[in-house]
Amino acid sequence: MKLLAFETATEACSVALWLDGEVVERFGIAPRRHAELALPWADALLADAGVARSSLDAIAVGRGPGAFTGVRLAIAIAQGVALGLDRPVVAVSTLAALALPALRAEPRLPVLAAIDARMSELYVAGYTLQGDALVPSMPEHLTTAADVVIDAGRWRGVGTGFAAQEGRLAANLADHLEHVDPDALPHAADVARLGADAFARGEALAPERVEPAYLRNNVALTLIEQQALRASR
Repeated sequence: MKLLAFETATEACSVALWLDGEVVERFGIAPRRHAELALPWADALLADAGVARSSLDAIAVGRGPGAFTGVRLAIAIAQGVALGLDRPVVAVSTLAALALPALRAEPRLPVLAAIDARMSELYVAGYTLQGDALVPSMPEHLTTAADVVIDAGRWRGVGTGFAAQEGRLAANLADHLEHVDPDALPHAADVARLGADAFARGEALAPERVEPAYLRNNVALTLIEQQALRASR
């Protein structure tokens, strides 16, 4: 199976190519350059691997949550490539992709993935590993650091949500966290791994049916609304 994956929901931009279980990736911290880099990186990966676009079986995409512009861009790129090739798309949670490396490194511990959503809010979700399958233990949602509640026991924490607000989330959950990586960012390689599994389960969609996961209803608040929100914290 051959699958091309895109992940641009955070300040990181990455593209990965899944080739029958092997993954190659281009990754970089590139704020505001995602649109410039994503497709050229994809073409470079395909060229280096000697793989024609027409031989791809599917496109995988990190569907968010994350930065509105980055999520929208990833969806648009994946849909455009897939429509041009008449291939399906596999939509993968960006939070699940963020959690996967920590779960693979230490399968016995559940992982809380958290991305800084700005405006004193976080995108969070919890995951465990059952066999080789990543299983949600807490649905992805938008919340504040003060409102995050996790089950008793030891957890690992990953993502920029643990660095936000001077590490408030990590401090609030300190009694339950065995390890925290506040610098962790989602990778297209993990979108590809999860996408390949989802494709095998028959979860691919027609490109036009793929939807982003913004989680925040008001994507862009007015300055007055932002000031009111900060005053309420």
